Amino acid sequence: MPSSTPPMSSPGLHAAAGPGLAEECATLGGCRTGMAKMTNAYDLPARKVIHTVGPKYAVKYHTAAENALSHCYRSCLELLIENGLESIAIGCIYTEAKNYPREPAAHVAIRTVRRFLEKQKGKITAVVFCTTTSSDTEIYKRLLPLYFPRDKKEEEIASLKLPADVGDENGETIIDERKIRIKPLPAGSSIKKSAAPAPVDIPLSDSGLTRSRNSFKLDSYLDPAFMSLIKDPDLRRKEQWEKSVQANKGFNWAKLVGFGDLGGPPLSAAEDYSLHSRYLAKANSLNLSEIAEMKIIYRGGVDSEGRPVMVVVGAHFLLRCLDLERFILYVIKEFEPLIQKPYSIVYFHSAASLQVQPDLGFMKRLQQILGRKHQRNLHAIYILHPTLGLRTAILALRLFIDGEVWKKVIYVDKLVQLFRYVSREQLTIPDFVFQHDLEVNGGKGIIIDPRTKHVYQRPSG
Repeated sequence: MPSSTPPMSSPGLHAAAGPGLAEECATLGGCRTGMAKMTNAYDLPARKVIHTVGPKYAVKYHTAAENALSHCYRSCLELLIENGLESIAIGCIYTEAKNYPREPAAHVAIRTVRRFLEKQKGKITAVVFCTTTSSDTEIYKRLLPLYFPRDKKEEEIASLKLPADVGDENGETIIDERKIRIKPLPAGSSIKKSAAPAPVDIPLSDSGLTRSRNSFKLDSYLDPAFMSLIKDPDLRRKEQWEKSVQANKGFNWAKLVGFGDLGGPPLSAAEDYSLHSRYLAKANSLNLSEIAEMKIIYRGGVDSEGRPVMVVVGAHFLLRCLDLERFILYVIKEFEPLIQKPYSIVYFHSAASLQVQPDLGFMKRLQQILGRKHQRNLHAIYILHPTLGLRTAILALRLFIDGEVWKKVIYVDKLVQLFRYVSREQLTIPDFVFQHDLEVNGGKGIIIDPRTKHVYQRPSG
């Protein structure tokens, strides 16, 4: 079997291959974005090297970047077959220098390979995805079973978690507005139709998506029935419209009492995943330093059981001078590393009632964008210095938005009580929080070190 063929050029690759590779590259006349060219491998343990140029990423041209990246992978695989080679090791063609968000790019890479193998599985024996960072490795470990499920359980998970758009037959992004619609002929049409064989429905369990745990052949992964996991875009839009109409029927009491717009249909698992992915991709492409400087949210240490902590400061949330859309993007970006595993939130409500706060409609939207992983892995929300108004709002969130998340709220009236859950050393606490604690609780039973801001329980007697 021919040796693996690595694509792309890099300084490390040239150093390992020797000077011959750079000399041959100089004769290629460059390479356009999305295209690929092949050279000898020289001192590398492979027969050939495939070089390709990935696209630059900008949110405004998201679809164009996706399709160009898809073309990179497809061009490499086409060159592989044209030169009689059967296996390839593929690195991450997207780079930080070109600003391409990593998880959306991994979706493009895997689905493009999947689509290509569905057509050419008899000509390729192995495709190896190579990663050089732990974050990329984790992304591919999580996404590969969605596109190449190995058993019935993974197939069921894939049907729920695959994004709404898994690309066309080549893995490129589908643009619904550009699709040609072919509708059935009107009833009673006089046009004679030739007899056609009746379509055969292939059960999902027999679609070829599953494989034996001990089998490493591509045949068991691949089948066009993969497309059946994703609904037709027209049908999907119709269902969304019907959900919206149903949700908006009747009297909107929430707006009347100042809670904001709590209407709108619940999201399916696929819609939830797609929404989160789009916002995360956009957040990773933007400089949100002005939001970070406001110190509304920031990373803490760990709680008493070792779970990472995110700190939220309510008084820093200056609604009048805050771009809410950019704030949401910043929240998604900051929370993403934490929500992969169990974590906690500490919310300082100290003096926050003096500021205008977002309504429940905003909170519902933010929670939808954070997604199911946030809901599942959130351990607790510790709220320091809660007011009656805040408790009422939390009750409304539990009743009308998400009882599962908001029942995890733990109210804490004093700083010393908070330190039972998260130690003082694990938190960066604004000075006004200490001052507010003294004003509210009168300093009873506590001593605050003015230099270190450590809070101690006053000895009894």
